Amino acid sequence: MLAWLNGPHPGTVTGRYTKHATHAGGQRPRLERELYATPRAISVVEEENIQRGQQRVRLDESLVLVPGMYLQNRNNFAQGERIAIRGFGARTPWGVRGITLMVDGIPYTLPDGQAQTDAIDLDSAQRIEVIRGPAAVQYGNASGGVISVTTADGRDDPGSGVRFGVGSDGYRKLSAQNGGVNGPWSHHLSFSALDTEGYRDHSSAEKYLFNGKLRRELGHDRAITAIVNLLDSPYAEDPGGMTRELVQEDRRGTVDSEGYYDYSPERIDSGQEVDQQVFGLQYEDLSAGPGQFYLKGFYLHRDYQQQLAFAGGSRSITDVQNYVAYDRDYYGGSAEYHQALDLGGLPLRYMTGIDVARQVDDRHSDDVLIDGGHVRRSQDETQKATSIGAFVQADLDLTERWTLSLGTRYDRVKFDIDDQLLSDGEDGSGERTFDQWSGSAGLSYHYLPAHQLYLSTGTSYETPTFSEFANPNGGGFNPGIEPQKAWNREIGLRGHFANGLNYDVAVFSTYVRDSLIAYENDAGKSYYRNAGKSRQEGIETSLGWQLTPAWRIDSALTLARYEFEDYTTGNNDYDGNRIPGLPEQTWVNWLTWEGLDQRFATLETQYIGDMYADDANEVEVDDYWLVNLRAGEGWRLGADTLLKGYLGVRNLFDREHYANLLINASSERYFDTAPGRTFYAGVEFGF
Repeated sequence: MLAWLNGPHPGTVTGRYTKHATHAGGQRPRLERELYATPRAISVVEEENIQRGQQRVRLDESLVLVPGMYLQNRNNFAQGERIAIRGFGARTPWGVRGITLMVDGIPYTLPDGQAQTDAIDLDSAQRIEVIRGPAAVQYGNASGGVISVTTADGRDDPGSGVRFGVGSDGYRKLSAQNGGVNGPWSHHLSFSALDTEGYRDHSSAEKYLFNGKLRRELGHDRAITAIVNLLDSPYAEDPGGMTRELVQEDRRGTVDSEGYYDYSPERIDSGQEVDQQVFGLQYEDLSAGPGQFYLKGFYLHRDYQQQLAFAGGSRSITDVQNYVAYDRDYYGGSAEYHQALDLGGLPLRYMTGIDVARQVDDRHSDDVLIDGGHVRRSQDETQKATSIGAFVQADLDLTERWTLSLGTRYDRVKFDIDDQLLSDGEDGSGERTFDQWSGSAGLSYHYLPAHQLYLSTGTSYETPTFSEFANPNGGGFNPGIEPQKAWNREIGLRGHFANGLNYDVAVFSTYVRDSLIAYENDAGKSYYRNAGKSRQEGIETSLGWQLTPAWRIDSALTLARYEFEDYTTGNNDYDGNRIPGLPEQTWVNWLTWEGLDQRFATLETQYIGDMYADDANEVEVDDYWLVNLRAGEGWRLGADTLLKGYLGVRNLFDREHYANLLINASSERYFDTAPGRTFYAGVEFGF
């Protein structure tokens, strides 16, 4: 548990699992649990490791010490970070799939299963919790793992601050925050502006982000919280993937149209523009009869435009959809009831509730020439996805040491497409509906006061997203693709010793049917197919040791096997091949020294094992080591005034490696290069 790794053990897991009535940000768990009664692998990253000496730009900075997790693509703001937890989420060359993303109790994962990380405000984040493994009983569709971010609400962080950072490749970031309490009111406001030229040609980005919370106590046990998150990204350029030969020629370069086709030496101006607003309203009543009641609602609007990194409307590739835009409305809510009671003299804690959400995308695509001219409309449709889920989960204390956990959930997800472009002679309208039951069971044994053994099992499912439903043989839904389903088993040990040594070990085995796999056709367009069966299994270990009051070492090791068991397509037999885009060994270490007041230094090493970029396992990427260093100092300028300075070096030894692999990419464009040695520094003024 990273909760242990970050300092003295807290005794509880928060987010969905805590024994406190509220925690930072005012967010409540779905089920209260003491740490050593939690029969599943959960990692927690606290505010100090999210923010201290970090650029606070991407999630990989904060989550690097979470075992079983692998993050790619931190440098391409147009494509977004790729996140995999125990192999879930690895299938897509961009964005987040198969993993539920929550921010302040608001589901950023849509009913169709996709999510973006671009609106997460790490400047105000107080806590990030990761469920490593399937959690469909709590979250429904696309929950092979869960990332839950909690931001500040002003109760624990009164005051104001301004922070300015600069770095390599034209990196600049300005952020400002204000929070405080005034009687029953509390608030926290956070604003940031980011600008970067990027490592590769044509990879610059600009982003503005606002995150705000306003909380009103309505009495001793009741409160209401309003949440606002605003994102404006006027541009984020996309340099596209490169072949291995082009990488050797110029690692900072980008691919022009000549890299794909032979008719033009120019490069298309690829990238994206995003404007998003999120609003949430949450009510809690901790004395609703004998239990607690929680009611949440949210609304998200996203205006999105993207020019892909290849051109169409010419030669024999006129059907390639290159320019994509949508106007999205996403809204929903949840209601939960929690209660603790006795069942035959045994303590029982349960929660039950319902989740509803609806996604409406007005989407269109155009064929575009290399000079950016729009030739014709190739897609014009309204996509609608509606999900509803009902769940119940309970913990029964069999004895003071043994706890039994059981849960079940029913979900119904409906997809609907209304094709409004009939001039092409095809009607792509249609609908598909999926009904799914999920279950979980766990047993926890508290064999010593600060040590636990647990066993758990659970199921999850993952529907294709709208883009993954695309039919390679025409419009409408691909009739040959089905949801992915998984069954997970795990056994774990965790605890801490009086000498400052903490440990967390989990052994898992996940059996997946109908794995959703990405591939590209000869024109460079992405489609998806089911891969039969696959197996994802391994061991995850986290260790932390407070050697002295000033020195601490933390380590996270993952040894896994991710492979296809039954995957045949055409004349290709991929049985026994490794799942692409995933290293089977990762090892991260932090050595941290803390001096007086705000003085610190952290040496970080990362080992990333070898991996493949294609299903056939013909394109191999070698393993590599990275070393990062960051340090900081602070000066008290008054009772309530603090000045901090920090600096960092990423990839200290200038190791060549890839920031991202484009899985099964056409024309052998698998590679997105990562920066060499880079520097960053900044100052922070708090008052």
